[in-house]
Amino acid sequence: MKLVTVLLPEAYLEGLDELVRMNMYPSRSSVIRSSVRDLLKKELWENKRSK
Repeated sequence: MKLVTVLLPEAYLEGLDELVRMNMYPSRSSVIRSSVRDLLKKELWENKRSK
C-alpha cells in the first residue's frame, strides 16, 4: 500500500473516530479505504460495465 496524506474537516474526523469507537472498523485508515473502494465501485467501475 502507498501512504497518502489528506486534509479533512474536523467533523469528518469525528465521524471516522465514532465509527472506530463503535467497533465498525478497526481504524480510521480502514474506514477511509472502505469508503474509497465503495466510491470507485459506484462512480467508476460500475459505469465502465454499463457502457
